[in-house]
Amino acid sequence: MNDVTPIKKGRKFDQVIEGARSVFLSDGYEGASVDAIARAAGVSKATLYSYFTDKKLLFMEVAKAECSTQICEAGEILTPGSEPRDALCEAGYQMTRFVLSDFGQSIFRMCVAESDRFPELGREFFRTGPEVFREQMRAYLRLAVERGELVIDDIELAADQFVELCHATLFVEMVFGVRETATDAEVDRIVSGAVDTFMARYGA
Repeated sequence: MNDVTPIKKGRKFDQVIEGARSVFLSDGYEGASVDAIARAAGVSKATLYSYFTDKKLLFMEVAKAECSTQICEAGEILTPGSEPRDALCEAGYQMTRFVLSDFGQSIFRMCVAESDRFPELGREFFRTGPEVFREQMRAYLRLAVERGELVIDDIELAADQFVELCHATLFVEMVFGVRETATDAEVDRIVSGAVDTFMARYGA
């Protein structure tokens, strides 16, 4: 199994990441040029290439950072004292909005498109992104079970089931190009249905 080559970090590393983030979020992966990223970061192309030899690697580093931010915010929602229905609704909405965003969809397409040539990219992103969220969800569910708010025998399965329930309909339609956007009302419908189904199965 190949590992992702460690990225060299220097004094302008954060500057490069922030510039790349703004360009990727506005133009997407395909539309983002190295020239535009260098301009947004306020660095030369030589400096940019000294950190990232490939736009793909830069995108995945930005994706990991952005996903980490989303996970931290979701983790703040999944606090030990929060009531399951409210916590799951908020965390589910935030997660779903992210995976349906242009940026979230670009991450997914990148991992799929490069899975044969660069499988380590997807593995690294999964390890530092989705897997972290899953572990936060498992930890929250364990506490909710201990408090008697939920009844779950298989915590890992239940956490994965909730994530997949939130992926229903909208995520699949966007992946296959059936639709390009989703309204807040549509996301609310999917997440509310996911929470209702989850609580019907595991609610105390």
